[in-house]
Amino acid sequence: MDRPIDDIEQLLAMMTPELYQRLATAVEIGRWPDGRVVSTEQRQHALQMTLIYQSRHNDDAQHMSVNRSGEIEIKSKNDLKAQYRDDSAMIARLKPEA
Repeated sequence: MDRPIDDIEQLLAMMTPELYQRLATAVEIGRWPDGRVVSTEQRQHALQMTLIYQSRHNDDAQHMSVNRSGEIEIKSKNDLKAQYRDDSAMIARLKPEA
């Protein structure tokens, strides 16, 4: 039988981007990928792990996410407008038929 992981550093070292995404989704929607409900305790632990993971790996922090210095990234309205203006080239625009 495997030993439980006691050290958070061990757990973070084993965490892949895919596992991070699964935990983040479980926190957001309250369900595991197989459809089971996430318990309150599981949600709290998953949220802690996603925040710590972000603080270690989030090189391009988005608005209201944790940046590499461990702080919540808060972007100004002008920064967000500029970001979405720059991203608009990648968005397909449909024109209604006349």
